[in-house]
Amino acid sequence: MKKLMNAAAMMLAATAAAAATEVIVIRGSSNSECVVFDPTGTPLNVRNRPNGTIIGALHNDTSVIVTDSTVASGKVWSKVVPVGAGKVGWVFRSYLDCA
Repeated sequence: MKKLMNAAAMMLAATAAAAATEVIVIRGSSNSECVVFDPTGTPLNVRNRPNGTIIGALHNDTSVIVTDSTVASGKVWSKVVPVGAGKVGWVFRSYLDCA
């Protein structure tokens, strides 16, 4: 039983080490222009911080400037400033097209 527990602990440590070395590539850098592309068809929530309180929403095809990006809870978030009307805040990066 002790050998099984040691093996499980070693596997867990190896998994944690692999996760710690994960590299996340973010298309588009700070101050790049992107377009909202939310595949759900609903407006994209704008939050006061990554995964924070919803303070507004942006519709698909809205142009935004990305001013910062970060990883929170395993997801990439970007701080955006709409080119036209809309709230400045944080959005889920996967719903931006920065090609």
